[in-house]
Amino acid sequence: MNIRSAATLFVVQGLFVSTAAAQLVQPDPPPAAQFRDAENGVSLEQAIARALAQEPSLRAVRSTVDVARAQRLQAGLRRNPSVSVERREEPAGTDNQTMVTVEWPLDLFRREGRIAVAEREIAAAELSVADRERLLAADVRARYGEVLGAVRELTLVEEVVGAVRRQHGLLRSRVEEGASPPLERDLLDVELHRFEAERLLHMSRAEAALFELKRVLGIPPADSLRLRDTLEDMVNRESTLKGDPPGDAAASERRADVREAEARIGLADAKVDRAQRDGRFDMSLFGGYMRMDTGFPQFGLSSTGTPERVRGLFHYVAGGAMVTVPLFNRNQGETAVARAERAGATAMHEATRLSAQAEIATAQTRDRRAHEAVQLYSGSARTLARQNLAVVGQSYELGRTTVLDILAEQRRYLDVERAYTEALRAAYDARTALKRALGDVQ
Repeated sequence: MNIRSAATLFVVQGLFVSTAAAQLVQPDPPPAAQFRDAENGVSLEQAIARALAQEPSLRAVRSTVDVARAQRLQAGLRRNPSVSVERREEPAGTDNQTMVTVEWPLDLFRREGRIAVAEREIAAAELSVADRERLLAADVRARYGEVLGAVRELTLVEEVVGAVRRQHGLLRSRVEEGASPPLERDLLDVELHRFEAERLLHMSRAEAALFELKRVLGIPPADSLRLRDTLEDMVNRESTLKGDPPGDAAASERRADVREAEARIGLADAKVDRAQRDGRFDMSLFGGYMRMDTGFPQFGLSSTGTPERVRGLFHYVAGGAMVTVPLFNRNQGETAVARAERAGATAMHEATRLSAQAEIATAQTRDRRAHEAVQLYSGSARTLARQNLAVVGQSYELGRTTVLDILAEQRRYLDVERAYTEALRAAYDARTALKRALGDVQ
């Protein structure tokens, strides 16, 4: 083997190894080490559980349930009685009067209406929290997948950078010795700088995706977080799940947002009933006691015939009822408002249900096609790309092609790997959309 053939063999081997990512051996720790930890990293299930437990915006939404329960407590309380005390004095005399009155509103028909509205407010608030949990779990899955996809791209580019850097050093030495033309060194130098710049861009994307994941998990940006899974493992694991997704109608009716919209109809019905109850008559009971000490300046005779001033102490007890008669105001406006809200809630429920059915059907189609695309890449496309690169390398060794052909074939192979990554991400995103559409929080 002459000097040119030996140099060619070194170049071809280096480029081929750079494309076969699974066969690379790096002396330094892989760049994914700061993002992944297969032993102690956070799994997707753990990430979702952490987000559901401590994500701040979800905690804020959950407080609405406590508000609704407090309103239910208030709605069940009866109206307080009122007590009035009155004292009257004669400015220039000795007469005086003391009066105590108690009024007790019966609150007829109205308490049940308030309680019904408050209870339906609780049900709607709980379903709103469940829907927020559904969306948050899907958001965590999406952010988790973005990190995994960025890490896979970064790992691939880093391995290529390492291989090209080593071969560039080898060719530079051979060019200095006159064993290889300077063009090959310069071409690899351009490729090295291009891949190093690309590595930095992928590093920034992975770091930004990790910060976004920390945000939805409720973790400060400065805290450490490493993931356990890989994108390929996640897609392969979920593609083997048994059982077909539920049908559109059944799944849509179980979704939290559809059930919340249905609960809003019940809430509107309760408001209509409350408005009608508030327009009916009401009654309040009252009672009082009066002590009156009064007299006249004239004198009279007592039973013994002794003159004494005319004066008396009188006690009065009163009781009665006050009825509010709905003669003009029967709460017609509030009743009309409640009925209009009921019509709007009914339309919103129908719209939400149709949207859920369409979302489920779309997600099922995307999920099926995306996993089929992954299977195509996993089966033959990547294998053929590796074989093509090997054939071009052998042709270059025999002097039938140039280093430009090798670099072009390497780029094609990297394009296939990137396309495979995009297919994995599409499959992962499609399964995330399907779980969100079905209302699955895991």
